Amino acid sequence: MSEKHVIVQGATVKCKFSVEPKLDKLEVKTQKKHYANDKEGTEKLIATTKEIGQTLEKNTFGKCKKQPTWSDYLPCKAVITEWSGFYEKVTLSNQGKILTEDSKATCPMGAPDCIEIVNHGQIAKLSEQNFKNIDPMLHNQINPLVDVRQMYKVEAKHDGIDF
Repeated sequence: MSEKHVIVQGATVKCKFSVEPKLDKLEVKTQKKHYANDKEGTEKLIATTKEIGQTLEKNTFGKCKKQPTWSDYLPCKAVITEWSGFYEKVTLSNQGKILTEDSKATCPMGAPDCIEIVNHGQIAKLSEQNFKNIDPMLHNQINPLVDVRQMYKVEAKHDGIDF
């Protein structure tokens, strides 16, 4: 799992049987305890294999190729029945396994693994530590207007010394 992202609330998914390639967002409804990529712990819940049923924002991917009619296709009613490709070494408090970028879901209308992850849902946020760890020469090439070495010069404090 060292190079795979954990799937979190708001991850984007798609179905390979959608007539128009419409996307939907995953909603984590089975746990409220484990967060990733969320400093305050209020938005990015970790998705697990327990996200079964109607766990998408819109619960549809548009029209479904697996449901043809005489002139068109019936609308998709996305219902996840199971997940595959999850990270098996960790079990969260809801007894679910963590979903990764490689995870795929099965819908009763489609075939196994017909729903796949498009975007993991995590967002990179800069912190003070990022600036402390950056190579100053590299940063100056990317952003020549800011010298990070000036940001972290420690100024001497003269507490208790009278001049």
